[in-house]
Amino acid sequence: MALATDQDCDQPTQFSRPPRRFTDHEDRSITIDSHADDSEPLVAMYSRFDEESRAQGLPPRQEPRIREWVSLLLEDGLNVVARHGDDVVGHAALVPHDDTSELAIFVHPDYQSAGIGTHLIRGLLGHGQSHGLTHVWLSVARTNRIAMNLYRSAGFETTLRERGEYEMARPL
Repeated sequence: MALATDQDCDQPTQFSRPPRRFTDHEDRSITIDSHADDSEPLVAMYSRFDEESRAQGLPPRQEPRIREWVSLLLEDGLNVVARHGDDVVGHAALVPHDDTSELAIFVHPDYQSAGIGTHLIRGLLGHGQSHGLTHVWLSVARTNRIAMNLYRSAGFETTLRERGEYEMARPL
């Protein structure tokens, strides 16, 4: 697999590290932050996801399961959140898995298609680089074209195609 490079140079992609602030496509001030140690704002965000915003069974549907899942992500992974004011509107995590890390990213439906996912994934990958991670992978439903385009824009390449899912990966 080829190492993703910046368009203007031959050096490996260096992603920005949180914290950072930007204005999304809806003119909202969004902050990407690596301080995701409080589970309550994440539980609140995930509790507001509707059925069509869930992928591969995540986030879980019921609040006790959401709490358990969020707790595991915060304990085991590297996490970044997107905030609009005091509300968490996006969350991404890198969870250790053997000699690599699995990436998961979620943006609340009211904030999708506004550029938040792009900033969130790049902030997460920068956070992973700063912690010495060297490889990241994910799985995505092959019908989720928006997510696949986001991952490709961050340098991920398809490494495995199975029935309804693709596995994508990239070195850091």
